[in-house]
Amino acid sequence: MLGIIIGVSAVIIMISVGQGASNKISSQIASMGSNLLMVSPSFGQGPVRGAGGSVNTLTLDDAEAIAELNMVTYVAPELSTNATIEYTSQTWTAQAVGTTPEMQMIKDWPASAGSFFTKDDVHGAAMVAVLGKTVADNLFPSGVNPVGSTIRINKLPFTVVGVLTAKGAAMMGQDQDDLIYIPVSAAQRRLMGVNYIRLINVQTQSSESMNYVQGSIEALLRERHRLVGAEDDFQVRNLTSVLETAESTTAVMTLLLASVAAVSLLVGGIGTMNIMLVSVTERTREIGLRMAVGATDSNIRNQFLMEALVLCLLGGLAGIVAGIAGSHIISKIFGWPTSVTVYSVLLSVGFSAVIGVFFGYYPANKAAKMDPMEALRFEK
Repeated sequence: MLGIIIGVSAVIIMISVGQGASNKISSQIASMGSNLLMVSPSFGQGPVRGAGGSVNTLTLDDAEAIAELNMVTYVAPELSTNATIEYTSQTWTAQAVGTTPEMQMIKDWPASAGSFFTKDDVHGAAMVAVLGKTVADNLFPSGVNPVGSTIRINKLPFTVVGVLTAKGAAMMGQDQDDLIYIPVSAAQRRLMGVNYIRLINVQTQSSESMNYVQGSIEALLRERHRLVGAEDDFQVRNLTSVLETAESTTAVMTLLLASVAAVSLLVGGIGTMNIMLVSVTERTREIGLRMAVGATDSNIRNQFLMEALVLCLLGGLAGIVAGIAGSHIISKIFGWPTSVTVYSVLLSVGFSAVIGVFFGYYPANKAAKMDPMEALRFEK
């Protein structure tokens, strides 16, 4: 039964680790925004493909034109650079991201203090900033409200109008709170001195409309950039496709881990078969006696099959408890996200029952085929 306990607990732990990883990836992608398309410049052509770097072909006018398309909910252009941020004697380095108020809607990112800047701030290239949680924690002493304070971004003064709530790590592990949002117009004119943007975030009305909107964006930009017979100078990424790929990958990994753990269940089943063979040998006279008083072959076979099944199911129940406890211990010690699902529990119990019937059949059949006279004469 120990083998069954170890096997069932191993299957539950492996599936919980795989499911936890899948849930974490899904939540990280969802934190970037739901129903999200990302339009970025394509890479230029060099001696090596992509070695020419990205071409700065996207403008604010492109973003405004995309916002007019059907089934588009929000559009937020994006332009970022590394910046040194100063407040009194404190200095911090973070990403300064120029964008519009729609970014807060797309990311569903509420402010913990103050508010996001407005469209008027964007139109007027106002020197205002919204801080991520990490930036605020590293610039301002604990308990101090940054809203209304003046900070310097690459030596330029900006007034803090809001602080965002903590969002955590992104899909690739980078800290989403280690940034500072400023109006995209201020980023272009005052901070970077450019007239292009690096990225356009587009949120669609639903997941079903994403393909339609993607096609509309591609047709619109090809027309605006006058790309007749030329390759696209932009690319559109669908985050739903990224999510589906990630979930498919983690599902394969989970299945692989569960398959490895299932090997220990097979070993447990072989152990159960050996125990049942020993039991049949020790109870040979009992089997002969039952046959002598009228028990049929099927009665004997069912008796031992049932015993093997009960043995495996008891091991399975103990394995479930051990598996759930093991998942929590792994999560506590290693910090890995785990998720024990009803599916993994039912799969483990069902598999242990199949193991019990499969490996219990040979000893049960051996008992059923005994000659009653020989069984009664058996001496240990």
